[in-house]
Amino acid sequence: MDVNQNLEPIESGYAAVNGLNMYYEVYGKGKPIVLLHGSFMTIPLNWSHIIPLLMKDRKVIVAEMQGHGRTRDISREIRYETMADDVSGLLKHLNLDQADIVGYSMGGGVAFQLAVRHPEQVRRLVVLSGTYAHDGWWPDAEASFATATAEQFNGTPIQEQYESLGNDTAHFPEFFNKVIGIDLRPYDWSKEVKSIPAPIFLAMGDADGVRYEHALALFRAKGGGNMGDLHGLPQSRLAILPGTTHIGMIQRTDWLIPMITDFLDSDLSAAPPTF
Repeated sequence: MDVNQNLEPIESGYAAVNGLNMYYEVYGKGKPIVLLHGSFMTIPLNWSHIIPLLMKDRKVIVAEMQGHGRTRDISREIRYETMADDVSGLLKHLNLDQADIVGYSMGGGVAFQLAVRHPEQVRRLVVLSGTYAHDGWWPDAEASFATATAEQFNGTPIQEQYESLGNDTAHFPEFFNKVIGIDLRPYDWSKEVKSIPAPIFLAMGDADGVRYEHALALFRAKGGGNMGDLHGLPQSRLAILPGTTHIGMIQRTDWLIPMITDFLDSDLSAAPPTF
């Protein structure tokens, strides 16, 4: 992945939240939007090519989750719920009452939990290739978590970033096991996410690891499944990007960014067109 090292945040630092020193960066000015990265990722790996596209008219906040990048690990499990609480604490640290939230993959799970546990802090929610239950993945994708190993990342940008941002490479296998562990434990937040008050935009690839039916079930619960010309548009949205894999999802900026910004900026109470 392209890692743009020329980006300069207007603010960066560490937020003391829940016993964690969470590293964060802030770019641009305007309505706040928080970007939550995927498993094993960092701000540069996940967002360097996306931050410049969003910071033109928004305050973009990016953070590194427990054990990732410059946020050092602590002696607690890595769980979606605790990471969501950490993000909630970061928003309070930045004196932000509410923000738009974008989560990719693991970050999508964190985003779901943030909206469940701290709904007052979430204005609108964008989940890219994320699940709200362990069986939201295709069976082969879910099965692959149990057979994945730290050695598969040897020599990859993920391992290189882990070391270059000050982590001890000898601890990479331990870090890997803690992160992969969040998807080895069964979870199902179906009831809770369907009650999230914020509008949700779900986006996935047609060759993603996420099952179409999984996304459709939530979209229907959020008002999808009707003809918009007759009944009006639902506040929530769904997109399945063609020719797009799970890893390739965040490279589709030419499609994703216009769809995300339109969702965040649109008047979701608009009436259906008349003929």
